[in-house]
Amino acid sequence: MSEQSAKRRGRPRAYDPEVALARATETFWEQGYAGASLDDLSAATGMNRPSLYGAFGDKQALFKTALDAYMDRSRAAMTEAFRGGGSLGEVLTRIYRTALGFYLSGDAGGRGCFLTSAGLGQAVIDQEVRQTVADGLHELDQAIEALMKRRQARGELPPTVDPVALGRVASMMMNALSVRARAGETREQLEATIPVMVALICGPPDRRDERS
Repeated sequence: MSEQSAKRRGRPRAYDPEVALARATETFWEQGYAGASLDDLSAATGMNRPSLYGAFGDKQALFKTALDAYMDRSRAAMTEAFRGGGSLGEVLTRIYRTALGFYLSGDAGGRGCFLTSAGLGQAVIDQEVRQTVADGLHELDQAIEALMKRRQARGELPPTVDPVALGRVASMMMNALSVRARAGETREQLEATIPVMVALICGPPDRRDERS
């Protein structure tokens, strides 16, 4: 093996994969999957197209990697929100506030949920992206449905309530927070709706006291 070949093989990468992925994620989040061109992604990461492809694959593969990383972060945060003690209303309040922490995290303003904000536009025409978005939504639905079933068994919800349907409604309310955050509503405006959403799901506080 020549000295030149050895140098080439031992040359360190000129980029940090985690930093590059974070910058690509920001670009997808702000511009959407379709709106983020390869030139945009190259500029954001500081990598030319061949290097970007060599590190992450094509644009769809890069988006999937970014989405997986986002889901890992949000899943960890949501796990803490679900595990905390308190009544059903307190747990839901914690879940919604945790979600807002992600939805309002952009330097330029609220961006909503990465899963839906970046992927929904492309999901109409791209089956793989559609499935990725659907899987993420389904995962959240299942977690909240399981919460509703546990709390119904403890008497916090009436026995006549369908916990699966109610869980989907609670999950859909998170989607509404995401859309409104991306549309520019403030933290104060969005947080003011949380007690109302919780009351719609759990009933007014006096009714909750009666059941407990």
